Amino acid sequence: MSQDSIPVAVVGVGHLGRHHARLYASMPGVTLVGIVDQDAERAAAMASEYGCEVIPQVEDLPGRVRAVSVAVPTAYHRAVAEPLLRAGCDVLVEKPIATTLDEADAMVQAAADNDRILMVGHTERFNPAVLAMARAVERPRFFEVHRLAAFTARSTDIDVVLDLMIHDLDLMLALDGTDPVEVDAVGVAALTDKVDIANARIRFASGCVANLTSSRISADPIRRVRVFQARTYMSCDTVQRTVERFQLLPREGAAPEIRHDQLPVDEGEPLGNELSAFIDAVRSREMPRIDGRQGRKVLDLAFRVNAAIEAHPARQ
Repeated sequence: MSQDSIPVAVVGVGHLGRHHARLYASMPGVTLVGIVDQDAERAAAMASEYGCEVIPQVEDLPGRVRAVSVAVPTAYHRAVAEPLLRAGCDVLVEKPIATTLDEADAMVQAAADNDRILMVGHTERFNPAVLAMARAVERPRFFEVHRLAAFTARSTDIDVVLDLMIHDLDLMLALDGTDPVEVDAVGVAALTDKVDIANARIRFASGCVANLTSSRISADPIRRVRVFQARTYMSCDTVQRTVERFQLLPREGAAPEIRHDQLPVDEGEPLGNELSAFIDAVRSREMPRIDGRQGRKVLDLAFRVNAAIEAHPARQ
């Protein structure tokens, strides 16, 4: 470990946490010290693969690491993250930040009280295609968003709004930049006892409207964000990482021209970009773009979507 290397650990090396470990292990300026996981066999396998230790308990981390990725189930986010923040560790917690606003508030307060970094893992914000699209967004008027995924048993402890749609709720808040003033939504539980497909229509203070559809029972994966603004339409495919743009360009003495182009998209893995941003924040002590307060704001909007779904129950 060099003097300038940031010692880190990962708590929870399941579906997402194992990728945190993989990326930290190869990241310049970072030393993956250890892994904490309730599954001892899985922890040992990950530690062996990435050249780090199995650390028995979360309580053993303070003093050994400066930063921790928390990738345990959402129900345990506060229980793991808050003590780490109070013990002096910077924390990246996977989305959603918590299961309740009170839990989110406790984590945000713990970070503030102890001058710690608390970042929330809304990975799609770091997708290179989204970053390319965001640079071209200017006073958007309408968003049409589809996020459809095949069914898996993973994350069925939460509904599709907190599992999938929350990515796009975060994007809408970031791209529009104003507060949501009206939320309407419908949803259906199909393969689980929680909502598996949902549609939400959100109006922002700017006047912009977002129409979002999320499903975890689709035959084909689709992740697409369409943006409509003055004289411009963009379609961002976050799976293929492409951004198409159509612009209406006025021409003096002639009919307007419709210009079609592809926006340049950088290379890079979204989660890798996210972890690099977290480490940059740890090193610089500057708040990340998606800090605990932003994560709490997104969670609040997700709860508003779910409240709207409950207010309009689907036909049984």
